[in-house]
Amino acid sequence: MREKALALLREYNGSEDLVKHGMQVEAIMRYYAREAGEDLAPEGAEYWGCVGLLHDVDYEKYPEEHCRKAVEILEAAGYDGAFIHAVVSHGYGLVSDVKPELYMEKVLYTIDELSGLINATAIMRPSKSVMDLEVKSVKKKFKDKKFAAGVDRQLILDGCEMLGTDIDTVIGQCIMGMRENHDEIGL
Repeated sequence: MREKALALLREYNGSEDLVKHGMQVEAIMRYYAREAGEDLAPEGAEYWGCVGLLHDVDYEKYPEEHCRKAVEILEAAGYDGAFIHAVVSHGYGLVSDVKPELYMEKVLYTIDELSGLINATAIMRPSKSVMDLEVKSVKKKFKDKKFAAGVDRQLILDGCEMLGTDIDTVIGQCIMGMRENHDEIGL
């Protein structure tokens, strides 16, 4: 399942940065799936990971149609309606009117932007790694609106509210997820 998803992501995204972002979100989604016990279900963590991997499948080629074009791409690739709903829901309120309903969708909505902030924080460190990154370092950068200015902090906070948890917990879980795949994601 992952090989198919990664091939599709690469087919529509030539930018290695976008592919790595997909892998970062994938790693976090897999972590959350295991924490939620979804790794016990058939395709659980793999499914969550592929949703994360493909969340921006249309972004490079169709930035003005982001999330709308993803529907066509994913349908043509054989993904079902539930998978497509999960992918498209991450753009809720920005480029999509598909609301995150399932826990998995709420996680994706919350961590997409946050993964970018964590990536930016990590590469500014001497180690350029998430392996020694602490929540307080990311939280400091979160509060600095000039740092990674394109990251929508309110969206992240709205996602935390959807999940019923605090920003520190989400940051910590994102870091842990990214650590599990630090070599592949380059951090």
